[in-house]
Amino acid sequence: MKLIKYLFITIFFFGISNEALAQNKKDTLTVLFVGNSYTFTSNMPHLVSIISDSADVKLITSKSTAGGATLKDHWTNKKGLKTKKNINEGDYDIVVIQEHSLGTINKKDDFLNYSKKLCDLIKSSGAKPYFFVTWARQKVPQYQETITKIYEEAAKENNGKLVLVGDAWKLARSLRPGIGLYKLDGRHPSDLGSFLTACVFVNTLTSEVPKKLPNWYFTTDDNGEKITLLMEDSLDIIFCIKVASEI
Repeated sequence: MKLIKYLFITIFFFGISNEALAQNKKDTLTVLFVGNSYTFTSNMPHLVSIISDSADVKLITSKSTAGGATLKDHWTNKKGLKTKKNINEGDYDIVVIQEHSLGTINKKDDFLNYSKKLCDLIKSSGAKPYFFVTWARQKVPQYQETITKIYEEAAKENNGKLVLVGDAWKLARSLRPGIGLYKLDGRHPSDLGSFLTACVFVNTLTSEVPKKLPNWYFTTDDNGEKITLLMEDSLDIIFCIKVASEI
């Protein structure tokens, strides 16, 4: 009888332990970012993953990027890219595609053509396509409406979803005209611009942007030493969270 009682108690507590572990285990989504320097600057995909540590869903991110790459380059394996191979073999939940910053303005037909090819491949692999709606260059903010509209057209055609980064930048600049989202070239994102971008991604992909986030993000090298990815003023972090939550 004692043995039976012991086994019952052991099984009971083992069941409770497993239930607790299941409740504490976070859902995960694997995400591939396809793009160029607008995507990889300041290790934005890695920031997305780190920020999601504070959300209910963990985003496990990787990237297929090259400076100046268009979606046509990704499809035709230019610039050493192996994007189609990555999509087919990566077993991703989500694939995010990002066109060259002027692609929607100057080469709309190419964008629509190759975004469809990539989206068909993404869906056949079992993943969901998302469109990274980029920001207008600093000197031509009036382009944002056109950029967003053309991404909307592509998303509708391909049953894809939008990540409205450009619209978040537009909102941020309207609330704080002097905010430093751009590098000096007026095109690429500053660290703060990449952070805002990452917040919008986390909010869109997990339906949640954490209310509190640190202002220092780092990784470690092979020796265990910290490598800073981003360090910003706490008030800027709070502002970016607020903007991302409104998109």
